[in-house]
Order: sequence, then C-alpha cells, then structure tokens
Amino acid sequence: MASKHFIQDTFERGKGILRIAPNFVPRRFSEAGRRLRLHPDDYYALGTKRGSIKERWFSSVITAMNGPLAPEDEGLSYVAPTNNIADKFALRDAIEELGAAIIGEQLMQEFGTWPMYSKFFDYNPPLFFHLHLDDESAARVGRVGKPEAYYFPPQLNNHPGEFPVTYFGFDPTVSKDTVRRRLLDYEKRDTRITELSRAFRLELGTGWYTPPGVLHAPGSYLTYEPQWNSDVNSVYENVTSGEVYPYEFLVENCPDDKKHDVDYIMSLMDWEANVDPDYRRKYFRPPTLAQQEAGRYVENWVVYANPYFSAKELTVLPGQTAVVKDSAAYGCIVVQGHGTFGAHECEAAVMLRYGQLSADEFFVSEDAAKQGVSIANRSQHEPIVVLKHFGPNNADAPTSVF
Repeated sequence: MASKHFIQDTFERGKGILRIAPNFVPRRFSEAGRRLRLHPDDYYALGTKRGSIKERWFSSVITAMNGPLAPEDEGLSYVAPTNNIADKFALRDAIEELGAAIIGEQLMQEFGTWPMYSKFFDYNPPLFFHLHLDDESAARVGRVGKPEAYYFPPQLNNHPGEFPVTYFGFDPTVSKDTVRRRLLDYEKRDTRITELSRAFRLELGTGWYTPPGVLHAPGSYLTYEPQWNSDVNSVYENVTSGEVYPYEFLVENCPDDKKHDVDYIMSLMDWEANVDPDYRRKYFRPPTLAQQEAGRYVENWVVYANPYFSAKELTVLPGQTAVVKDSAAYGCIVVQGHGTFGAHECEAAVMLRYGQLSADEFFVSEDAAKQGVSIANRSQHEPIVVLKHFGPNNADAPTSVF
C-alpha cells in the first residue's frame, strides 16, 4: 500500500481529481467483441486459459469473481499518480485513506467506501440468460445483491456484434412451472429457456435499468454498465450460441445444501418483475437533459430512476471550455476527444496495449465536483464526450421515468 503522504500528495496535486489506470478484465466464457480499444494482439494478454479480455472496469474497489487462476487484485482500479506504472496504488486504498474528503460524508457514513463501479461490457455474441441476486439471497453466500444499468454509447459501437438484442424476463403468459421444468433439464439437454422470454432490439444512445432477480441475456452492443459493488449471479441458460455452461454456473452462488434444490434456485427470481407486462415502460431509459450551456456543452442523464446509482453523458463542443458542476463524487471515462480535465491532460484512447497507462479515466472527489470541473476541448472538430457514474447520493438524478 502506498504511504499516506503519497496518497494525500497525489490527491492535492490533482486538485481533488485522481487519474485512473486502465483496468481490463478477462472472462473465461464467450467471445470478445474487440471494441475496448485494446491492441488486437492483447485480447489474450493473460493467456488462453484465462479467456479473452471482454470487460474494462471503472472506479472499482472490488475484485472480479474469476476463479482460482485470477490474481487476488483482478478487477481493482488503480490510481496512476505519475507516468511510471510502478507508482500506482489502489483506488480502494485511496478511499480508505482519504475517506469523506474524496467520496463525501454521506457515502462514508452509510457504506464506508465507494459503493458502485461501472464497466465496458464487450461481447460479440449475446451473453447467457442470467439473473443477479438480491441482498437477501446474496447474504446467504456472504455477498451483496447486484442491480445494474446499461447505456449503449455510439462512440464504442463501430459494429453491433452478432445479436444486438436483449431478452428480459419471461412473457407474461409463462408459468412458474414451465420455467421449473426447463431448469430440471439443465444437465440433460439444450433447454432453450429464452423461448419463454421476450426480446428488445437495443438502441444506441439509450439504456435500461435491471433490478436484482430479473433474468436477462444482454445483447451484443458494447455496453457502459454502472452497477452495485457485487459480481454475483445465477445462469439459467445452459447453452448459449453453441457454448455449453456447466451446472455450477447455475448454482455457484447458492448455499451448498441448496445447489440441487430447484425450488430454492427458482426463489432467486423476482417473479413479478420478470413477467411484468409493462416492463419496457418501467425499465427502458431514454436520455434526458441534465444541464447545458448553449454553444459550450450539453449533458444528459443516461442512467437514473433507481435508488443505487446514476450516470450522465457530457459533451463539450469543439474549441470550448466548460465548467461543469455536480452534487456528488463520480468516476468517469472519456470516450471521444482530447483536451484537459481539471488539472489533468485528457484524451480518449485509440489503441492501448495491456498494462499501458492512459489519460481517459478519472475519479472526481465530492468537493471538486461541487466546485466544478473545468474541461477544455482542444479540438476544432470533435467534441469531448465523457461518461460519468455516480453512487446513490446524487440528489439531482431524476427519480422517475419521464
């Protein structure tokens, strides 16, 4: 762990804004979408046994559930105080040391740390049909529940992947017993469980909110995905795009004495939400205006109307400088353009090598956010576009769908 003095000095030199090193995460299943702006030679940088790199995590103070081959800090975000990678220290350590000075009194008192993270989710085929556990179910295996949200940024979707369509829940005419029979056949045949679901074609520049307990099979657009501090799920689909998933994927987050109890596995679902006939109306999230200054910048809410997190898309126009204020600490990623972000140089990544530093990711303290971050766009042609993710304490976030 870095010294307290070094962490404090880095925080002060950045005027309350920390630069974060890229945090790429492999997954042993499925196929990479190759839209993470990572060098083509580096998608297997950690070896073929680990699987290809399919995610990039942002402002993360938790580790990934990636099995025994994963290093103990996989998934953790690191602060990059200099251009020497050896000087890095964990964002988790910085928050532990700085406390309310970085994330604010409310989050520190309620959670004792930064309670959410975000990621780029980058898969070429659709992902398996799965749910995330709620707090009650997750607590039985020593974890916390996981709500999540999605936004589909145009800047990172140069191709749509194989199937830019997401299944959510079940058709309202489907019965619990029908789902139960499919789960009983998990190890016997291809259950084709998404035959019971309903699909929505994904729209760039929009998003969705997915509460715990709702089955979903995310489509193949690269997705910006704010979520709670958890990596806990249950995979209800045993064959996806020709890839077979073992029974352990279904029950890895069940207590040992419940791993062959189909009724317990069924209880992980929020059944009413899964068969809600108004699902799109309740959980689809079109962008909605947050703030703007004519001729300088425009900022939209892209994740909102949930009690856990929110997110914005900020666009600073070519050649302009904008001072943008927020009411809470946030992490962010620059997806287009170049210039300055507070005291830091910033530029969207074009092609990174694994382990290389960048100037596209930052963590902004609550005080710096409230005072306003000055963002200068040095391009005469392209906007600077920044995606910003907040915890549950941004009082400005819309609480309902318009």
